Amino acid sequence: MSDFLAANNICGQSLLRLVSRGNAIIAELMRLKDYVPPVFRLESKRHLQKYGSIIMDFAYFKAANVNEQKIENDNTLQELDENLRDNYTDVLTRIYLAFESIHKYITDFNAYIDELDDGHYIQQSVETVMLNEEGKQLMCEAVYLYGVMLLLVDHQFEGHVRERLLVSYYRYNAQRSSSTRVDDVCTLLRSTGFSKSSAKRPPNYPEDYFGRVPIKSKFIELLIGRLRSDEIYSQSLAFPNPEHRSIASANQAAMLVIILSFQPSILHNSSATMREIVDRFFPDNWVISIYMGIVLNLCDWWLPYKATRTALNNTLETANIKKTAQNYGLKIKKLITETEKLQLAVTLDENEIESVIKLIRECNVSLHWMLLHTTVPTVLREESKRSRLLRQQVINESKYTPEECLKLLLSTAQIEQDVKQIYKQLLHDKESKWSENKNTCVERINDLAQVLETNKYVDSVETNECLKMWFKEISAHVSSLQQEDGRKIAQLLQALEEVQEFHQLENNLQVSQYLNDTREILHNMLRTGSITEDTLIALNILTDCCYAWNIMETFIDIMQNNIKKNPPTVIKLKALFLKMASALEMPLLRINQARSADLSSVSQYYSRELESYARRVLQIIPETVFGLLAQIVHLETNVFKEIPMKLYKDKLKDYAQLDERLQMAKLTYAVSVFTKGVLSLRSVSLGVLRVDSHRLLEDGIRQELAKKITIALHNGLTFDNKSKASLVEKLNDLANVMDGYRKSFQYIQDYININSLKIWHEEITFIINAALEDECKNSTWMPSKSWKMLITDDKQDYSSLVEANGGSTFMGRLAKELIRVTDPKTTVYIEHALAWYDLKSQNEILNYKVFSMVLMAIGTPGLHGLDKLLSHFITMELKNLFKYVDHGVRDKSWGAMIDECGAIIQNIEYCRNNPGKLYSSVMNHSNKIWPYMIECLLKIGHYQLLRNKISYELNTACKFEAKHVESALRTLNLAVLDELRKKSDECLTTQEERDFIHELSIRLDWTGISDPLNKTYLKLSSLNHLDLLLFLFTISYLHKLHYCKNTASLLSKKTQDSIDAVVFTIGVQTFLRQFSNDIFNNYITYLCKYVLSFVSSDSGKMGSEWESEGTTILYYLQLISKGSKWVLNEIKCNEDVVGVIHNRVHRRQMHQRLLAVGGCTPFIGDKCGSRCTQLLVRPTKRTHNRIGFSVANRITPIPIILQKV
Repeated sequence: MSDFLAANNICGQSLLRLVSRGNAIIAELMRLKDYVPPVFRLESKRHLQKYGSIIMDFAYFKAANVNEQKIENDNTLQELDENLRDNYTDVLTRIYLAFESIHKYITDFNAYIDELDDGHYIQQSVETVMLNEEGKQLMCEAVYLYGVMLLLVDHQFEGHVRERLLVSYYRYNAQRSSSTRVDDVCTLLRSTGFSKSSAKRPPNYPEDYFGRVPIKSKFIELLIGRLRSDEIYSQSLAFPNPEHRSIASANQAAMLVIILSFQPSILHNSSATMREIVDRFFPDNWVISIYMGIVLNLCDWWLPYKATRTALNNTLETANIKKTAQNYGLKIKKLITETEKLQLAVTLDENEIESVIKLIRECNVSLHWMLLHTTVPTVLREESKRSRLLRQQVINESKYTPEECLKLLLSTAQIEQDVKQIYKQLLHDKESKWSENKNTCVERINDLAQVLETNKYVDSVETNECLKMWFKEISAHVSSLQQEDGRKIAQLLQALEEVQEFHQLENNLQVSQYLNDTREILHNMLRTGSITEDTLIALNILTDCCYAWNIMETFIDIMQNNIKKNPPTVIKLKALFLKMASALEMPLLRINQARSADLSSVSQYYSRELESYARRVLQIIPETVFGLLAQIVHLETNVFKEIPMKLYKDKLKDYAQLDERLQMAKLTYAVSVFTKGVLSLRSVSLGVLRVDSHRLLEDGIRQELAKKITIALHNGLTFDNKSKASLVEKLNDLANVMDGYRKSFQYIQDYININSLKIWHEEITFIINAALEDECKNSTWMPSKSWKMLITDDKQDYSSLVEANGGSTFMGRLAKELIRVTDPKTTVYIEHALAWYDLKSQNEILNYKVFSMVLMAIGTPGLHGLDKLLSHFITMELKNLFKYVDHGVRDKSWGAMIDECGAIIQNIEYCRNNPGKLYSSVMNHSNKIWPYMIECLLKIGHYQLLRNKISYELNTACKFEAKHVESALRTLNLAVLDELRKKSDECLTTQEERDFIHELSIRLDWTGISDPLNKTYLKLSSLNHLDLLLFLFTISYLHKLHYCKNTASLLSKKTQDSIDAVVFTIGVQTFLRQFSNDIFNNYITYLCKYVLSFVSSDSGKMGSEWESEGTTILYYLQLISKGSKWVLNEIKCNEDVVGVIHNRVHRRQMHQRLLAVGGCTPFIGDKCGSRCTQLLVRPTKRTHNRIGFSVANRITPIPIILQKV
């Protein structure tokens, strides 16, 4: 046996590695079933309409070129196709590799059989391998695992979905999929017509499916013959009772059922063979587990086969089912009583282990039959009417109740763990205990010899030299005993009994007691010597519950109800989880024997599944805790009065609220009781994972907290599009709800031993980030934890909520509502009032305080998340605008406008004499050019303005809440900037420096120490004439503005055609910031030249319209200079410039000539309230052929040097 699997036996090792790979493939298929992208199922009408032309089944191969051409000719389809390629290539590749490994597996196995037939392995053939016990097992397992793979693929990856996955992989991985193996995989795994949702079974299923890659018929017959006649796993040692024969051979029976499908002729025609198989393996059972809880009902599985159906009818007779079900029903009730009685004994006696093992055997056999025959099958879920009636008959006749079954299961699991612990301890102490008993026995016998020799210690005992010598000899025999000498020990026991009887030693109580003690010690030695690992192995076979791997899901509700009624019952579940963990031994056995690298991956998968099951069961505790917490929240927010700083004695009773505080105390105690229940688990090993109860509790609380917060955010951030006042009201209400949750969560932290503040911030951050990711990806599915999964069906119907709100996340709705309320088309932002006003009513709509309210409602993570979402919107608009301008500058109409206007600008004299000429030329060409640009730039400016306010709010809050952190980051930022300036234009040389700056940038954004208006969002290539184009665009829209002295800002001349000057300026500035500094400088230069057309000796002759144009542009220059914090380079000129500035802000109209000779008094605009900004135009200095003017605010003058050409 051991020779076949020896490391130097190539034949055995090859087969072992193949079977090991089969178990690993099944684990991978079970893992990937949850990662199939929903879009490939095309279950919803939306997915079908959107992706139906891209995601195709095998019909694609009939006209591949036509289908590809159709996609290439449609830009929308092409974009969707690229999106699918980018998002799902990795998933598709992994699924395909799993499918390919199935084909490779069976191909390699067939090659192995051919090599055996060809004599490739010396002195080995199929027959000799089948004569070896291990070889026989591995041969059967290899074919059986292949059948399980095929069934699992067809069950978890339905045919049409499977074909779409394969076609998509073929399209997206053209280079890798060029091999012929793809064709073979497609042939093997094409749709069989089977569907879980269909009651109709495809004809000749699964035999046609199993025969797509044929296995030699004679070899299959040989396997079936061995499985029929031999006991290949020798499990009769664990199940010696003939009544348990069907349970003992359950694994072999499952293999036989699968392998028979490779030889359908036996199922159809061999009545005698099938009768023999049914009588041996299925005399009282017809539901089996084929692999890790995949349940199969033979009544339906063998329905199409005449011989099999006839043979199974004997088992399915009503009388037989009634008798069997009643027997097992009575057994379960009897066993529940016996196990409870045994558990009341608290401790188990070592001498009673054999009887306890018998009880464990009876419990497991009864549970095995009852659980399988009362569950719904996994394969062919749409049962026939007869199968449903059979299951109902079993339930009725056995009087089965899930509660009783779970009760027995928990008791059995607990007893099993106790017995295993005792037996492991006995094995561990076997040597020491044996030696101790032997030495004690020798001492006792020597003492007896001394008594008989001297009569010194015991009275009334006659000396007997012969008896003394006999005891000396016995002592010598005992000293020479070994653990294997069981028969010698039995002979010594018999001799001691005889000597006591023949020599009448029993008359002396002391000698008699000595002899009895000595015999008891010998009995202990006999029991200790008989302790072997075989008993523990048999116990592991008895307690195997891999058949119930999926069935246990049906008991979750019952377990949770029990925990809810009595939290300490959680400790009983620990034994159940350990029992389920023992099921991992079956799929890992061959992988471990082969020393395969897949051991870690497979064990991790099953352990994670078991851990997930344990978490789902125990999640009732956090759910119940949060149910209690909801009542605490209600008391905290609505019932308890806030106690003032000073309280008068006569009002003390009003604030005491004794009944309410008693209720709070009761709720708090209930929370602590539930917490104690789960913490009683301490640490439990689930496969290769060790789960700590405290971590389990914390994770459950995190999950439940995330649910509650997510629901609160969804409900709270749903807005009425018809009202602009609902935003403030909603934020106030949400702030109250969130504050109640936060206070109550902090209140109970000491009673459940968690760090509530840390958990609160981490979960809020996770929810916000997950919602942002989903919003930015436009709900593109990715195989990762999604915030949508936090809302369960029993809490709220998420799909209807999303549909009712346009399919957006709560972050998206908040951002869109904020954008809608402050829309530049309907409102105007007044910088000095820090508020938005309605254009029609001129009432204040919203002010800067709204960002403080957002901060109170969703915290710093939410406000920062809103900032990130706006950044995403800005990036998208910048991309669209760049694409539009890039396409436009190549257009002839754009080129004609640029050429004409460029010529006018170059002719300064003409421009001065005809200041409206340039504007007229621009307007003649730009009717179709500007609308899209102004829309994009207003959106960009609008989003940037909101970001600027958010940044200010974050920084203000940080200064109050964490002033030292804010100061440290600000100082560090200045130091880093100083270091970067010293490097001149050198790029960063190390990755460490780049990583450091990236991390610093993240922290600066969180604390609001950033300047959103001067951010570079994209790296864009330069465009020809972009500076001139933006200049022309600017003057065409600045003409619609005028300076208002009441608001000290630029406002639209016409309400119907409104432009928000602040938003407009920020939008233009942001777009310019994405390009090189030269473009910005050139843009300012063009504006300065345009100003010169109004600052001339003839400027007094201009009309009032063009007189105000100069003021508008100068104020615009002030806005853009202040926003960009841009220090403009000096530009030289050849002669002095005479500037005449006409400002309509003043109470009197005037012309002032600013001469280049000497200085003059600055011209300052009227002050409109305390927030009014000074408009300063003054000569800065005079040198030869050079003059400058400066436009500044109160804080920092920014020089603007004008040039006359």
